[in-house]
Amino acid sequence: MFDAPNADGTVRKAIQVLDQVSSFGCPVWFSELLTNSSFTKPNLYRFLQTLTNQGTLAFDPERQKYWMGIRLVRLVHSAWRQSSLVPITRPHIESLAEKVGKAVHLAQFDNDKVLFVDKYKVKDMFDTLAQAGKIAPGYCTGVGKAILAFMTEAQQNRSLDQQSYKAYTPATLSDRTALVAELAWIRKNGVAYDREEHEQGIISIASPILTSKGRVVGAVSIATSTNRYKISDLKKQKPYLLKCANLIGTEAESWQVPTWS
Repeated sequence: MFDAPNADGTVRKAIQVLDQVSSFGCPVWFSELLTNSSFTKPNLYRFLQTLTNQGTLAFDPERQKYWMGIRLVRLVHSAWRQSSLVPITRPHIESLAEKVGKAVHLAQFDNDKVLFVDKYKVKDMFDTLAQAGKIAPGYCTGVGKAILAFMTEAQQNRSLDQQSYKAYTPATLSDRTALVAELAWIRKNGVAYDREEHEQGIISIASPILTSKGRVVGAVSIATSTNRYKISDLKKQKPYLLKCANLIGTEAESWQVPTWS
């Protein structure tokens, strides 16, 4: 008989192993995985063997290293088409980036963290840590706060419970009470700011992407360097940002958006 709770636990553990292999960013030895794993040696080996047999991991017997399998490319491509905003947003974020001359980020929420799904920049004068596929905290990024602010109260409380509140910089809001107050301000004013809260030297202005019913499905931001601009400069570009977010929100009406329960 199928044991649903146990199966759910097994799948969760398998995904945990995939996440761990992915976090290295390069082929990794079993010993490296074991050092940072919560699994026993036999259990970790069993998961690695199963995932390799299924093609979600690859293994080189000569180098004795594991890496992400080619099967994931097909799964990722399918997820990109079905769950990512990118297919409908690219023209809009390109247009915004051309208009403001700065980097534009598109993000969605994944397991209470920010997942950057696209990025477009006109010039290569500076760069940020945010790249497509990268994960960042929700509580200290412009896009993350924009999404959090427009969640339902239940969704927001659950997500806030999962935040680490680690102080990445001196400007990080590492106190939940202070963050809740800022989220209320963001909901009232329609935009969020990242004042070097996640990455020193990088600031941004972000807007939630909302459907006509007010459901938040993601966020878009304009990011730049403090060496060249100030928050006051980003405030001047709020109208262009809001227009872009509204256009995306309109197109998202007919798109099957994921929800955060």
